[in-house]
Amino acid sequence: MKNKIIEGDCLEVLKTLPDESVDMVMTSPPYWALRDYGVEGQLGLEPTFQEYINKLCDIFDEVKRVLKKEGTCWVNMGDTYSAQRWTGNGKGQPMNKFRDGHRDLNPQKITGMPDKCLVQIPSRFAIEMCKRGWILRNEIIWHKPNCMPSSVKDRFTVDFEKLFFFVKSKKYYFETQYEPMAESTLMKAATSSYVVKNGKSIGKTQFAVNHEIDWKPSEKGRNKRAVWTITTKPFKEAHFATYPEELCETPIKAGCPAGGIVLDPFFGAGTTGVVAKKLGRNYLGIELNPEYIKIAEKRINSHPSKK
Repeated sequence: MKNKIIEGDCLEVLKTLPDESVDMVMTSPPYWALRDYGVEGQLGLEPTFQEYINKLCDIFDEVKRVLKKEGTCWVNMGDTYSAQRWTGNGKGQPMNKFRDGHRDLNPQKITGMPDKCLVQIPSRFAIEMCKRGWILRNEIIWHKPNCMPSSVKDRFTVDFEKLFFFVKSKKYYFETQYEPMAESTLMKAATSSYVVKNGKSIGKTQFAVNHEIDWKPSEKGRNKRAVWTITTKPFKEAHFATYPEELCETPIKAGCPAGGIVLDPFFGAGTTGVVAKKLGRNYLGIELNPEYIKIAEKRINSHPSKK
């Protein structure tokens, strides 16, 4: 079960997969109450966020079963604000606020919150996942320097989403990823002698100077931080919510061994599969919309595998 896309409801498809059969999960589920993709049975149109989170975590219960003990799970999620909404027009368009002729949904009934309040969907999801036995290792911030301008005048423009890094056991596969050292750190290393104790620089001493003990930064750089600045990319095909390939690259390099299988239960336009193939990993996708499967297969087939 690798390098293929399975059409169907992800929960039902997951139930057919063997225990501990995939090395990693990289995915971005449909966000709650933001978009109607026009497919029967789609996730994200539940009348309350509690129903959405419960349904989503039921899916990840199955994900946990099919993930290897040493596997990793990465989930990208965005948030939304409490507002009067209905189910959209069935063509992938954003959810609309209440207008004459549409169903009037009271925001108090939808969220139990006042209108305009941030619902905190990602945080609620992460807490529920931990209640169900997942270990949350990182909450990564995907900073979008080219985020869409906002016309709102009474709050700040949101320019980030979250990427959660979960594991199912204390020991798991992880390959450390590095980034360039800060310029100030490199300046210190070039001009000063430092003593290193227990892996930490404790400052310049006369002993260090006399004995030419120098602290030098690793040639690999520093351990990668948890705020990733990645620009969004336009996508010309008929899919409205693709994440950039760069967002997948670090998780797949860090969390999946070469030749391993990366599962995406919300495969969409296939970005996870494209990146997995480029990096010499296998992919397994589950997607409800047959039109998206066609887009994904076309994209994946146009990219060569890493030798």
